[in-house]
Amino acid sequence: MKDCSNPSRRELIAGLGALAAAGAVPVSAWAADGDWPTRPVKIIVANPPGQAVDIVGRLFAESFSKTFGQPFVVDNKPGAGGLTATAIGSHAPPDGYTLLISSSGPLVVTPAIKKGMPYDSLKDFTHIGNIALTPQVLIVGAGSPFKTVKDVIDAAKAKPGQLNYATSGIGSTSHLGMEAFCSAVGVKMTHIPYKGNQEALTQLISGDVALGSDTVPGALAMIKAGKLRALGIAAPDRSPFIPDVPTLAEQGYKVEALGWIGLSAPAGLPRATLDKLNRAIQAALATPEFKEKFTSLALVSIAGTPEQFEGFVRSELGKWSAVAKAANVQVE
Repeated sequence: MKDCSNPSRRELIAGLGALAAAGAVPVSAWAADGDWPTRPVKIIVANPPGQAVDIVGRLFAESFSKTFGQPFVVDNKPGAGGLTATAIGSHAPPDGYTLLISSSGPLVVTPAIKKGMPYDSLKDFTHIGNIALTPQVLIVGAGSPFKTVKDVIDAAKAKPGQLNYATSGIGSTSHLGMEAFCSAVGVKMTHIPYKGNQEALTQLISGDVALGSDTVPGALAMIKAGKLRALGIAAPDRSPFIPDVPTLAEQGYKVEALGWIGLSAPAGLPRATLDKLNRAIQAALATPEFKEKFTSLALVSIAGTPEQFEGFVRSELGKWSAVAKAANVQVE
């Protein structure tokens, strides 16, 4: 965070600027400082305080503050489905003092359906590390006649286009996930978009719509309460929070729809800083405190290298772009 009221800070900025202009110091010299961090670091979060992504951001802010000996401060920038925060994160200086809690919506789902994005999800970011997965789960109301995924498919094939499904909105992860499911199993269903996942879940419980999809954290409470029935997990592995629910792949349907949370920074982050942050992520995720908190949020932690995270973002962007194109899903 900039503190222009600090005289020494002002002088340092002026001095570096003058030297860089004279060609004596490369523009990247400050960013490449091996002593990073030497001042407070901002972590941009696209969600309001109290939501799961914000809680994750604050957990890491606290952990990083202890690890690096400098304050890491959460800066909430909600709005526009995460585009506002993500755009701000992409345009900040790549000096390690602005980080972004990145997520699947604004980085791989929205770019797949929207033209004129204010950033490029690959070129404008350094993707530091994945943090958590939030797989989609196929769900029906507790009173639904559908007990298995096969029941749904048989009904949809018997009456093409008559079976409907609820999502949290046009172009949402649940929408594209359902389109991927319909394509994979060869059925046609009618999309009923709602204003958010809670409204969609309410309609499912009432029986007004036949089928739906939400993240495991989003639907878990109602599944546990017996108001919703989970038919399949759209992930490579079963969810530890509803372990009796098989994956779609186990049932013969190759469909994956994963939400995720990660840590990113503007493109050009120095490698030394990147490696420090990636190691700090992995160390934090291994602690009992993080494991306990992630369990309470129904998040599946995932650690890996920056290269693995970069490849994952690239793969997910390609996958959702293909799904959106095939289903002709576009938003202004």
